[in-house]
Formats: sequence, structure tokens, C-alpha cells
Amino acid sequence: MVYTKDDIKKQLKDMRLRPDDTVLVHSSMKSIGEVEGRADTVLDAFIEYFSDGLLIFPTHTWRQINEEHNVFDPMTEPACVGILPNLFMKRPGVVRSWHPTHSVAALGRGAQEYVKGEEQWDTPCPRGGCWGKLYDLAAKILFVGCTLKTNTIIHGVEEWNGVPNRLTDTHQLLRIRTPDGQVIDRPMRRHHHVSGDISQNYDKIEDALLKTGIARLGRIGDAKTYICDVRPMVDLVSSFLKRNPDLFADRTPIPEDWYSAGTPR
Repeated sequence: MVYTKDDIKKQLKDMRLRPDDTVLVHSSMKSIGEVEGRADTVLDAFIEYFSDGLLIFPTHTWRQINEEHNVFDPMTEPACVGILPNLFMKRPGVVRSWHPTHSVAALGRGAQEYVKGEEQWDTPCPRGGCWGKLYDLAAKILFVGCTLKTNTIIHGVEEWNGVPNRLTDTHQLLRIRTPDGQVIDRPMRRHHHVSGDISQNYDKIEDALLKTGIARLGRIGDAKTYICDVRPMVDLVSSFLKRNPDLFADRTPIPEDWYSAGTPR
């Protein structure tokens, strides 16, 4: 099947998403399948559907910003997380945050205020930054053709709960080139864990999110899509981390009685 813009807008509506929602989209264009007009049509559908809300895509650069390539220019630095974010951040009216490794791009209601101030922070997902603001805005996160291993905000939840051994002890000197040409020093701590990339275990929370109703399933094109409510997801995962701060260090399943009542404890 070849999907049209109207098909995708209908799928968004069928998932009970509102045009005035605040929505962040993790995405795999390949998973969506064949779309008339390709990636640009997918973006057109999202932009038009959420015209009364705030639409956000991650535009991360953690893969390439490092000690050697240490100047982040939000106007030109490509994202390392797929084609849709790279096209989205070039759309008229879209603003991008200044976080050197975990930036986002936003369009719509309050976008400028939402991305403001990222240069103040020295961690990947600070509570006062864009990832924490998703909680304040009661946002939804869509995982379009992605697993919950891509759930960046869980890095934030671990950070906000003070889970040890998730960030480097030392800072890496990174810089931000502002739109007026200034270069700001921004020493940053980076994600780090002795056993490697613990985000590969973030999908452990899938059953808990689905069984509590915090997440539900839909489709965008052919892509299996999770719709997650940020506030209850963050609260639930925080309750898990209070029981076991090292929860995501391995693949041990989460005990069902931790969430079977449907609310965080």
C-alpha cells in the first residue's frame, strides 16, 4: 500500500491524539513503508495535524560531537537519529535547542520558550531542559517504528533520580556556535556505564506501560507505533528506580507486582 498525507492524518486521529497535544516523535522512516511524497509527506501530515500544539523531534548529535569535533552549530550540524529529524529541523518556523549532544527541534505553540536555555546545563537530559519540560507540559511521546530502547527520556529519569554510574565524573569540553556567530564553552558530562549502552534494556518497561494503560499501540503507515504519556511514565519508572536503582543494568524482567495495581507505588 502507498500511504497519502490524509492516510497518516487519519491514523493520528485514530490513535486519539489531539491537534493541540505536545508530542515528541522518535521515528524510523523505513518502518513507515511507502508514502506518496516520501518523508516530506510524513512531516506535512504531522505538522498539519498538530497545528494547534507543539511538535518536537529529537535532533541528537551525541554520535559525532566529541573532543575532536567539539563545536555544535545548531544551524548546520546534522542529527544522528534519522531522516525525519534532519528534514524537520530545516522546515520554516522550526527552532532547535542549543544542547550540544541531545538537542531537539520544535514547531508550534511555545516552541521558542520550550527550547530556550539548553546552554545552561552540563548533563545530557537535565530536569530543567527540554527533556524535563516534556513532563511539565504533560507531553506524549510517539515511537514510530522504533522500540522503547530509543526512549531518551529514561536517561533523564535515571539522571533526575540520582542513579549512580550513569554519567562521566569528568566534563568534556564542548562548544556551541550561536546563530550570531559567538562560540560558547559548554563543558559536558556524557552518558557512561561500565556494561555499555544500558538503553538497550529500556524496553523492559514495555509490559508495564501497556498493562497500566500509560502506553497504547497504533500505526503510522506500516510502522508499529507506541503512544506514551510522559508524566505517568516518568512517575512509574521513578518508582521502579526507588526499588532498584540499577534496574536497567541488565535484562532481568520487572516484577509484575510492582505495577499490577496500575499506579506507581
